[in-house]
Amino acid sequence: MNPNLQRLQPYPFEKLRLLFDDLEPPADKSPIALSIGEPRHPSPAFVLETISAELNRLANYPATAGLPELRESIAAWLQRRFDLSALDREHQVLPVNGTREALFAFAQAVVTPGPDTLVMSPNPFYQIYEGAALLAGATPHFINCTAQSGFLPDFSALSEQQWQQCQLLYLCSPGNPTGAVIPLWQLQDLVRLAREYDFIIASDECYSEIYFDEGAPPPGLLQACGTMGDSDYHNCVVFHSLSKRSNLPGLRSGFVAGDAGVLRDFLRYRTYHGCAMPLHHQLGSVAAWDDEEHVKENRQLYRDKFTAVLAEFEGHLPVSTPDAGFYLWPTTPISDTEFARQLYGGEHVTVLPGRFLAREAAGINPGENRVRLALVAELGQCVEAAQRIVHRLGKL
Repeated sequence: MNPNLQRLQPYPFEKLRLLFDDLEPPADKSPIALSIGEPRHPSPAFVLETISAELNRLANYPATAGLPELRESIAAWLQRRFDLSALDREHQVLPVNGTREALFAFAQAVVTPGPDTLVMSPNPFYQIYEGAALLAGATPHFINCTAQSGFLPDFSALSEQQWQQCQLLYLCSPGNPTGAVIPLWQLQDLVRLAREYDFIIASDECYSEIYFDEGAPPPGLLQACGTMGDSDYHNCVVFHSLSKRSNLPGLRSGFVAGDAGVLRDFLRYRTYHGCAMPLHHQLGSVAAWDDEEHVKENRQLYRDKFTAVLAEFEGHLPVSTPDAGFYLWPTTPISDTEFARQLYGGEHVTVLPGRFLAREAAGINPGENRVRLALVAELGQCVEAAQRIVHRLGKL
């Protein structure tokens, strides 16, 4: 058995289940879950119709590299969205079965294992980054994201030796759970560092299409390269998904794009891994990437929820509007775990303690005394959850 399996920590939701194991929520209150970042807005009908119309494609094996029309659709979307002058669909785009498995598999393909190998990521973070690093035979190194750093990774805390040992840097912008967006100038600085120290940047941009100002979408890593006159995207790859953008988490459809040499080797790995996307899913994905109207409507639904929920919290819970994404990251008046227990046991509202999403680094756990609230339910449920939280705050 791979000994590194024993180094994997329980997933946050397993920790949450154990935290609530001795509690009985009030039966007179319906359950409201703000813990899981699973979009619950309706999936686009035209995508479902496309998938249904292409079910006959189940008779065919899909290619790992994906259909040419899907790669073309993705490349065209990236060029429109991030103002890229060039993107080669044949060599710089690779469809994947959702970004979760791709983010994990990527480390297995690009990391040279060894005791001095570092895989860096934000802290708090999406737990896949840690597991990917451990099973790739590397050491995870966590970069704290605190209020003092604007909830962005504090890259200034890294030493030259740590940059030299880094083989892979995971970014998450907009951040999960903080919602912070890495500015374009900082992405450019990271690109320069990646080339100076020869590490790969894997930028998880799955929340990039949920933002508040239609005129100011979050920048992306390939966009940073493009503004530097680089269309080879050397040492840079991005991960995008239809889960959040198009309310299609069950479709398991996303892509990786960027450095052609890196993607060539990743494709080779994936060919052996056996993870080609079903053809009817690919054609449904083409329909989704080609349409922006449903994405704009989706963003408005989230804006409405943030406006209503933040109005309920005003004067009661210290919380600010994130840069983007669909999470709130408030400070708790008591420990985050006890606050979560109080909300579940007293209000039948489920939230995720921040410490479950982070690790101790530089003497602190940056998730402590915070909780993640996912505003994924419909508007009325989100408002009711906020009201119940305020009610519980009054009893503390």
